[in-house]
Amino acid sequence: MVRVAAVDCGTNSIRLLIADVVDGQLTEVDRRMTIVRLGQGVDATGAFAPEALDRVFASADDYAAVIRSHNATRLRFVATSAARDVSNRDAFFAGIEQRLGVRPEIISGDEEAELSFRGATTSLDLPTPYLVADIGGGSTELVLGDRNGVIAAQSLDIGSVRLTERHVTTDPTTPAELAAITRDIDALLDATTVPLTDAHALIAVAGTATTVAAVALDLPEYDRNAVHHACLSTDQLRETTTWLTTSTRADRAAVHSIHPGRVDVIGAGALILQRLTDRLTVTTLTVSEHDILDGVALSLG
Repeated sequence: MVRVAAVDCGTNSIRLLIADVVDGQLTEVDRRMTIVRLGQGVDATGAFAPEALDRVFASADDYAAVIRSHNATRLRFVATSAARDVSNRDAFFAGIEQRLGVRPEIISGDEEAELSFRGATTSLDLPTPYLVADIGGGSTELVLGDRNGVIAAQSLDIGSVRLTERHVTTDPTTPAELAAITRDIDALLDATTVPLTDAHALIAVAGTATTVAAVALDLPEYDRNAVHHACLSTDQLRETTTWLTTSTRADRAAVHSIHPGRVDVIGAGALILQRLTDRLTVTTLTVSEHDILDGVALSLG
């Protein structure tokens, strides 16, 4: 047995998983998530905002203390979409290394997809090939695979934060703004190299999908156990997406199952999931709480 710590820093959130790994299986010890909005303004400026770096570093300080308290012996820190092309990423690298003792890995879109696939499909029994969709703040990873591994994968530059910052300026979002978001989504989905119609099952992971599931299930508050492996019909998804994209910010903020840090961006994220599902032959989707973070932890075992 080895106790590992995995940190995933995305465009919208930073997450920590401490787990024991035995024979390729994870036993969770501690799991945490903090909304830091590292990608704030990145689509427009090409750089991390100073206040965004401050939020990330504060969370890294907290996570370092948790990792020490659990005596994890292996640590891996991965950063995804927001950190790939920014002009000041050296400041990000230095701040994380100072606090956690490891240098962040800016993983490629392909590796991000493979780690998400491994984390999402562990312990699932669904018809293959299945499509894993990881909708993040800055990018969306699509992975088609089966029990032997990945068949095709691609990272698309569409995410909940990126599309919201690019197109949304009003509350509620106007039909014209929704149309602009939809055009961006469709343009990349139409051009994807992943054969979407080959999928016999859809597994949706990460914060957008789990939040959509919590709203669709009408949970009084977010319940990870209720969301994990929840099955939603395409009609449930469509109804939920319609509400999330047309409601006011105040209406969404009043729903306790939506994390405050996702209130302003969940509509765009839900629309990505909706437009993707519309291209598939499946009539249901499975939502998983296991994703790239679990894949990173497994890679340390």
